[in-house]
Amino acid sequence: MSVTTDLSNQLLDELSLDEADRPKAPPVPEATDIHRRQGRQLAAIHSHYLREMAQIGAVLARIEARDAPPEHLKRLVLSLDMAENFRAFGSLCGRECQVLKFHHDIESADMFPRIEAAGAGRFREIVAKLKAEHEVVHELIIRLSRAAHTLAEDPSEVNFVQAANTFRKLEEVVRSHFGYEETELVEAIGYYLGSI
Repeated sequence: MSVTTDLSNQLLDELSLDEADRPKAPPVPEATDIHRRQGRQLAAIHSHYLREMAQIGAVLARIEARDAPPEHLKRLVLSLDMAENFRAFGSLCGRECQVLKFHHDIESADMFPRIEAAGAGRFREIVAKLKAEHEVVHELIIRLSRAAHTLAEDPSEVNFVQAANTFRKLEEVVRSHFGYEETELVEAIGYYLGSI
């Protein structure tokens, strides 16, 4: 049974993954290079999400610099009007929230339980830690989604700063979480699941 923690009352700066408390995955001695290559499929999927986040980060930096967007980002930042740029940033953040939530829902509901069962419980601590980290990511997704909605409704500097700070925190947490997940599950994914 999964126990969820209420993180809604924590300040943005207090939301963390407690990286020092991360357990190490047990080795899978039977895993081959082929299994590890299959396990790296997760890193390829994560890489896609991180590229999307980097694009949003580039839009954020341009808006903060009051810069005109480069040609390849013009489709993301709609105009030189700051209110429109704030709305565009909010829309991008809202979309990213949905995509990340979907990705983590699949991992938590399917991939993690399958690894835990196939590994005869050897990955229980890793899975528990990853699920706890998902709770932090989920809280940040909720906050960013709300901030993006508020920004779309009222494209003010104050609301933009709130959305920007929340986005940056989410990006920092997601990068750390993805790296941990990819490292610790590379053998287990390939050996126990074959692919994702």
